[in-house]
Amino acid sequence: MSTQSPTPPLSLTERRKLATQLEIAHAAAALFTEHGTEGTTAEAIAGRAGVALRTFYRYFRTKQDAVAPLLAVGGERWRALLAASRPGADLPKALEAAISEALAARDPAAADGLRQARGLLRAAVDDPALRAVWYRVNQESEERLRPVLETLAGPGAPALHIRLAAAAATDAIRVALETWAESDADVTGPDSPAELAVRCLRELVGGTGLLTRSG
Repeated sequence: MSTQSPTPPLSLTERRKLATQLEIAHAAAALFTEHGTEGTTAEAIAGRAGVALRTFYRYFRTKQDAVAPLLAVGGERWRALLAASRPGADLPKALEAAISEALAARDPAAADGLRQARGLLRAAVDDPALRAVWYRVNQESEERLRPVLETLAGPGAPALHIRLAAAAATDAIRVALETWAESDADVTGPDSPAELAVRCLRELVGGTGLLTRSG
């Protein structure tokens, strides 16, 4: 069981804010898939989400920014799964288990979320602004992962190893999702996001001291 301090519960206002942001993000992702980013306006996204345009701009600077909450959901889920691991556990195994579960697509909603992410990543290839949002989400995820790894690794773990482990784990997921998005592989089975992410993690952690397997 993790010794991390529990996260304080969100207030009703904060929950409503997050819900609105996700509604806008889902609307933006759907419209980007249907019409591309160039064929989608902030007005159209606000209309699809059922909010006023001023509400859209209260939360997001650009139409591409609007999908950031959707792209970040997976990272939040797998960090929470990892944080629930027992301190002192084998880190490579804990990371693999958390990644596999987070990307497992065990229900239709999770599968739809992955397919939506695939559409966004494909659109990002030709949209530098959308690509920048994806990279920013990954950078923020890496930074938020560090304290989780510090707790699991225990006192005395070198700061450099923590940073390298966070970078390797984050990049494993990023590269896996990008590779999967370029393919026609399904959300489960061979070359699925979960399978690719674990494979990428194993390739990346070979020279990382904190993540070297004990046996």
